[in-house]
Amino acid sequence: MKKPIIIVVTWWVLSGIGKGITASSVGALLRACGYNVFMQKMDGYLNVDAGTINPYKHGECFVTDDGTETDLDIGHYERFIDTNLNAQSIYTMGKLYHELISAEREGSFLGHDVQMIPHMSSLIKSKIIDAGVSAGADFHIVEIGGTVGDIENEILIESVRQLKAELPLGQVLFFHLTYIPYLLASKELKTKPTQNSVKDLRKMGINPDILFLRADYDISDEIRQKVSMMCGIHDQYVIPLPTLPSIYAIPNHLASYNLTQMIHTLTNLSVREPMMQKWTTLCNHISSATITKHIAMVGKYGTLEDAYYSLNEWLKVAWFHCGYNVMLHFLDPWEISHSNVTTLMHDMNGICVPWGFGKRGIEGMIIACQYARENNIPYLGVCLGSQVMAIEFARNVLGLEDATSAEFDEEWLSNNHVIHLMENQKHQTKKWGTMRLGSYPCHLREGKKVTDLYRRFGWLSSWATIVHERHRHRYEFNNQYRDMFEQAWFVFSWTSPDGTLIEMMELPDHPFMLATQAHPEFLSRPLNPHPLFRWFIEAITIMTKNISPS
Repeated sequence: MKKPIIIVVTWWVLSGIGKGITASSVGALLRACGYNVFMQKMDGYLNVDAGTINPYKHGECFVTDDGTETDLDIGHYERFIDTNLNAQSIYTMGKLYHELISAEREGSFLGHDVQMIPHMSSLIKSKIIDAGVSAGADFHIVEIGGTVGDIENEILIESVRQLKAELPLGQVLFFHLTYIPYLLASKELKTKPTQNSVKDLRKMGINPDILFLRADYDISDEIRQKVSMMCGIHDQYVIPLPTLPSIYAIPNHLASYNLTQMIHTLTNLSVREPMMQKWTTLCNHISSATITKHIAMVGKYGTLEDAYYSLNEWLKVAWFHCGYNVMLHFLDPWEISHSNVTTLMHDMNGICVPWGFGKRGIEGMIIACQYARENNIPYLGVCLGSQVMAIEFARNVLGLEDATSAEFDEEWLSNNHVIHLMENQKHQTKKWGTMRLGSYPCHLREGKKVTDLYRRFGWLSSWATIVHERHRHRYEFNNQYRDMFEQAWFVFSWTSPDGTLIEMMELPDHPFMLATQAHPEFLSRPLNPHPLFRWFIEAITIMTKNISPS
């Protein structure tokens, strides 16, 4: 099997400057050239995966088709390269240590003392090579998490250094992203942190092939030339990355600096021109959008927007495709009450209740859902948002005043758990990797609005009866209440193929009252937004056009 060209992306100075987005944009460019691209993150933290990390601390937990719980960078990768990734796309040091120590306990190293070098470094190299080869990739982009100099990442840096020495010339490239700070007092950009970062990288045996200069201001040719001279990198391989109006402008920005030509030169490949028309069209939509719509995001982790990164981003992108801006208003659900909900929602064009765990804030979410239903405000429920929709309907339409979820009723005070624990979850004690995770088939019901919607937007062929969506949850709708709901015109649009699990629900007499147990945001792409988001936007647009100015 062919071995792909490996591009290792590192960074320095501080986190949060956009290494994941930059790596993804490089992948988008190579995909636009027609290459098969695979992406992978090697991260230094000791958690085996991101599934048990508080979203407030680490941002969103992204889930791949095979059920791997990852951090949000893997979501960036999938969306920019338009490719479904898998468990090989992320390795934490916790996962690697677990595998190495388990092998030692099983006797794989009898007679040897197990060391960071060569045993851990060899394991890391094998994970990199195997992932790219098994994916059949032409290019394999590997992001090293954290910053150069972090103690937990030293073995990762050493491993990719060894990889470059072991593989043929041009098989491994190093891209380094660094920050150029702006000093307000002297009104100048400073390059010394970049110089020091390259110096530190070289001390570790790595010479960057391409250097990205990240800044919140435009970077002059004079600064590029200074960095080139002080770091010993030709100035054409020093690419400025100022803050742009949108992250989706980065692929075109990199293309304007002939990045793909540089990659072809460094790898001795024949030059291919990237086809950037779709990215250009998206950027034109973003720059030309003038009308703004307002969405209330009633979620448990709204104070950290990265906790709902995929959902937030793909709501925005879907609006861009329709020629609108959207402003997301993050409302704390525990501050919503019957007395203030009208005031809080007065200027909202739509309401979204996203995923979450635990009972905190649930009552506020239910009130927001009730307001949407009774006032014909478009409502989109995602995961927990679908459970909230069922609870609200049970309480306020079916008259089951104590209706709730077993998750929120630890003392078992309610007689009506319309949401309950999945049967295979009742005896689970481990918290990692034990939920309903990854891609699951959903069986369609013909004649339902959501089924017609998927077909209209090309996500489902006219003859298909199964669609796959990604999941991450433990609790499900309680089928004991199914007949009662359906008799009140509450529609269960989709189920699992065996009919036992509810996947999608809607109210047919509402402009848009729809919720899914799945996570459609994990499948939405910047160049092809998910149908649910597109339909949500259409409903809001129609509703706001029909409302006369006050």
